[in-house]
Amino acid sequence: MTRRPNVLFLMSDEHRADVAGFAGNRVVRTPFLDELARTGTTFSNAYTPSPICIPARQCLAAGKYPRNCGVERYGQDLPPNSLTWARVFSQFAYQTVACGKLHHTGTDQMQGWTRRVGLDESVESGFIAERDAASFEAMKARPDGRDADPKWSDAKEIQRAGIGRGPHTAVRDDFALVGAKLVADEHFLDPFYDRASPHQPIVLYLGLSNPHYPYLADEDGFRHYLPRVEPFLDEKPFPHPWLGKSPFMPDAVQIGRDVSAREVRRATAAYYANIEKIDEQFGELARHLESVGQNLDEWIVIYTSDHGEMLGQHGIWEKQKFFEASARVPLIIRWPKEMAGGQIVSQNVNLIDLFATLCELCDLPVPPNLDSRSLVPLLKGDASDWDNETLSQFGGRHLMIKRDALKYQFYGEDGPEVLFDLERNPDETSDFSHEPAYSERMGEFQRRRSDFG
Repeated sequence: MTRRPNVLFLMSDEHRADVAGFAGNRVVRTPFLDELARTGTTFSNAYTPSPICIPARQCLAAGKYPRNCGVERYGQDLPPNSLTWARVFSQFAYQTVACGKLHHTGTDQMQGWTRRVGLDESVESGFIAERDAASFEAMKARPDGRDADPKWSDAKEIQRAGIGRGPHTAVRDDFALVGAKLVADEHFLDPFYDRASPHQPIVLYLGLSNPHYPYLADEDGFRHYLPRVEPFLDEKPFPHPWLGKSPFMPDAVQIGRDVSAREVRRATAAYYANIEKIDEQFGELARHLESVGQNLDEWIVIYTSDHGEMLGQHGIWEKQKFFEASARVPLIIRWPKEMAGGQIVSQNVNLIDLFATLCELCDLPVPPNLDSRSLVPLLKGDASDWDNETLSQFGGRHLMIKRDALKYQFYGEDGPEVLFDLERNPDETSDFSHEPAYSERMGEFQRRRSDFG
């Protein structure tokens, strides 16, 4: 049997797809990712299955949409021993090592990985059986008598932006990178005990928390971007009860009322600096793999993120929305040994499609009953049989269906339906759902919606 390829899976958190050099952004510096795109395949219309961290990551792991894998909200997790793509690879003799953020919250912190390195392993209290409710309520109480809020407002997040090291970004990312490099040393060299196992194929995953807020960055990067970024300053909130509301705010963030223009610029500069930082860290791991004798042209390398970041567009920060800035993600797949570089695939695809794709690329059986579709035909330039639709869900209530350039959204009790036409209005400032020319397509979307409850 031909030896199966090694896989390097690189993942960030909250990387807005258009803030990258390979995406045409002329301000941010991302030389490693740019080279990855130049020599690999870029998917320009890749979407998250859910525009929030935990559901997005668990859907990717399971190859299913939120409703079908049972993870629809922040704080939920896959059932123990779920069939994840990491488990499939482990079953076929891969060493599967996850360094950094996976964002599991349940009692199964491995979910098919044979080894984990990082600081994000923790079980949420809701997964502990027979917990004493009174003790947990007492623990949440603050000395001033108020219940602890889960997070402060986006306005405060912007106000405190600047130079610094966030505990969930820089510190954890540094730890994860060191761990990934040590794993590479042990697997390919083990110079102390000569127990290296380079004959065994490996999946090496590095999950970074950056550029997720807090908007704090190293001084050099922050100083570089502060005078160069072009923040969203003259934005009008979209007239919709949900789309017009920034998370943890009663409405959109308004410059002059909630924050200053200078504070918005500082937050934007820090976000850009943190994207440059992840590019540096991914590049450092790639160079380290080469230093232990690996030729990355023989590896499958994937880069993506769990969702995007609004960054003040439409007056919204963070994620949770079906705007392009929040729902679309960067996605690059590189394997020079088997596929030509420099390709751009424009079809609608989803993070969940990586399950079936990795299985096919590595000659592993694709389990039945997945929502995942292999991207291999698209990687080979064949889109003839591709159904150009993808989905995203949020909170068990909201649904996005994107077909071709049309993006339909259903909000139930949280607001009326919305239809964006990205060809006519790429900035997503106009709702076409009530235009007569779209009535037939709206009917098709509404019928399709019924398949998802």
